[in-house]
Amino acid sequence: MANNSDEFDEQTEITCSAQANDRRTFLKLTGGAALAAVAIGIGGAQVFGNGANVLSIPMGTQNGAAVDLGSGDTGILNYAYALEQLEAAFYTQALAQPYANMSGLEKQILTDLRDHEIVHREFFKAALGASAIPSLTPNFSKIKFGDRKSVLGTAQVFEDLGVAAYNGAGKLLQNPDFLVLAGKIVSVEARHAAAIRDLIKPRTKYFAPDALDKALDPPTVLKAAGAFIATKITANNLPKA
Repeated sequence: MANNSDEFDEQTEITCSAQANDRRTFLKLTGGAALAAVAIGIGGAQVFGNGANVLSIPMGTQNGAAVDLGSGDTGILNYAYALEQLEAAFYTQALAQPYANMSGLEKQILTDLRDHEIVHREFFKAALGASAIPSLTPNFSKIKFGDRKSVLGTAQVFEDLGVAAYNGAGKLLQNPDFLVLAGKIVSVEARHAAAIRDLIKPRTKYFAPDALDKALDPPTVLKAAGAFIATKITANNLPKA
């Protein structure tokens, strides 16, 4: 007959396994399928493929030329597209260079997040069509991809920044369909932020420390994101509140 310690260890393992499966299912149900549905109704745009096995990774602009986001709703969509390019590139590299002792759960969650961000990126690219900015070149020189703390800490920065960016830019959109789209994407990005925070400090209130998420304007977000983007971005013509 097993002693109390053995029973506790077995129950803990079962509970942790169930929580891991819940997080993975949660991310899958709120990711690519939801955005694919949105794509049908916004401007006739379509998202082709499913995840990193089909969709290509941006190779970057040539000759260091500056990229202007444009104006109006097009500028705001390009703003979101730029951020999604950054996140997709980050998770792609994090999985290509996994940090030491990355667990199976961590790898699966980062894979799910990568696939979501690629769907987001390709959605904006398709929706913008000829008005889309070129592929940007990331600058990840400050990230230690072999170090768990550095990777997850950067992931938290990107996800929190993404949520704040959508919250701050939503009021600048004129087309109500685009506002609906932003609302659907930001809800997924918030789930990403919670998942990353739970990996950093499991099963604590750290997954959602505040009742309300922050909202940041485009200049503030672009200044923060610019440290991780080699391509120069200009956004002088974006709408202002």
